[in-house]
Amino acid sequence: MGSFKDLKAWQRSMDLVEAVYKATSAFPAEERYALANQMRRSSISITSNIAEGYGRGTDKELIHFLYMARGSSNELCAQIDLSKRLSYINDDVFSMLDTLNMEINKMLSSLIYRRLNGMDSFIRTETELADKT
Repeated sequence: MGSFKDLKAWQRSMDLVEAVYKATSAFPAEERYALANQMRRSSISITSNIAEGYGRGTDKELIHFLYMARGSSNELCAQIDLSKRLSYINDDVFSMLDTLNMEINKMLSSLIYRRLNGMDSFIRTETELADKT
């Protein structure tokens, strides 16, 4: 079955966490526990939800957690935009964060679509798990 670490979406989301941490380290001190912290939490939530969903053992639960990861990606999108509007990040950092986040968001949407349509189910269904007991 492999590991969640084999998923390109998880690998890229780890890159995003690292980029968010680097970008927010330059935020003003008064933002340390506000916007910077929220951006870090949102980015971490993407990776964590992918990992948790993968570990749940069924496609149904994986899909649920992929939706949650996509929600965190959307939340981060708004925070990246706000950071730019407040001039906490420059155009280059904004572009890099926004592009990477949108790439991950599309990957998550694709994973959700493929699982919902039975295109690459690699996790056992709840029925299969029940049959094993």
